[in-house]
Amino acid sequence: MRLQLAKWGNSLAVRLPVECTRAVGLREGDTVEAEVTPVGEIKLTPAQAFDKAAFLARLGKLHARMPMTATTVETMREEDRY
Repeated sequence: MRLQLAKWGNSLAVRLPVECTRAVGLREGDTVEAEVTPVGEIKLTPAQAFDKAAFLARLGKLHARMPMTATTVETMREEDRY
C-alpha cells in the first residue's frame, strides 16, 4: 500500500488508513513507537502503556528466585582484600 507524505509544521506526516489502525486496535490519541531498521525501513509499533502493577509483580517473582548472598565488599573484607 502506498501512502503519501504531507508537510505538518516543520515535519512530514503520513496518514494511516482506517483498515490499518483497526487491524492493530489503534484509535485517535494513541501512541506508536517509530523505529528505523538497519536496512532503512520505518517500523511503527503500537506503544504499550506502562503497567506498574504488572512490573512490580514480575519484579517480585524475579527477586524471590534470587539467592541472598554476601556483597562483594563483605567478601573482600572477610578475605582481607579490602
